[in-house]
Amino acid sequence: MSTSGRILLVGFGNMGQALVRGWLDGGRAAASVRVVEPVTSARAVASGLGVAASDSVAAALQDFRADVVVLAVKPNQIGSALGEVSAAVAGTTVWLSIAAGKTIAALTAGLGAKAAIVRAMPNTPAAIGKGMTALVANAAVTAGQRALCTDLMAAVGAVAWLDDERHMDAVTAVSGSGPAYVFLLIECLERAAVDLGLAPELARQLALATVSGAAAYAAVADAVPAELRRRVTSPNGTTQAALEVLMADDGLSGLLTRAVRAAAARSRELSAA
Repeated sequence: MSTSGRILLVGFGNMGQALVRGWLDGGRAAASVRVVEPVTSARAVASGLGVAASDSVAAALQDFRADVVVLAVKPNQIGSALGEVSAAVAGTTVWLSIAAGKTIAALTAGLGAKAAIVRAMPNTPAAIGKGMTALVANAAVTAGQRALCTDLMAAVGAVAWLDDERHMDAVTAVSGSGPAYVFLLIECLERAAVDLGLAPELARQLALATVSGAAAYAAVADAVPAELRRRVTSPNGTTQAALEVLMADDGLSGLLTRAVRAAAARSRELSAA
């Protein structure tokens, strides 16, 4: 991970805190990061990490020039954040937004046509360094700025670049919302185990370990998931009995497809709002 570049982080909620911890753990100097956050308790967390935190952009930039501004505020706060920060930073700065649903066009409207803008969609496992982030850039972003944004988001997990921003709705539906689908799977496995007579504590342990272990195995295995499924399915065995239910015409595959399409459609609606 490169540790060059000065960062102004606007917003220090859960994702902002995960990013800063990832940057520091990766060797980035605390002095290269400034945080803007109105909540006193959140600023105290930043200070505890050795990172200077202010309640205003003006105070944060008194003796600091940002190479990248990371916008980690809620979508409904993005307008005021753009107005405050854009007047205070250099034209060579790249803007990295993780505000959900805010398109490059919406960000350009607040920053101007010449602004270098990267839109990112991380997900909640970033909190433990296991996130998945998709990024897309406008034409003003340089190769060096892309590399910097890659490094910043790689601090909390895997990174993939998109060639077309229209694919961000699909990314949102699969990886942005996806952790909730997995949490639901764990919840359902746990409930089924309890229904079969297992103690709740054991049911939760089995469900959590099975899902996390299977995902970790799939990530390093020498085969695609479909082949892994076939390998563990003995003819006429217990797994086959379960899969005949899950893979029926009205089973898990069709259900997940409909769910992901619904999430993508909602993402498009929110982006257009």
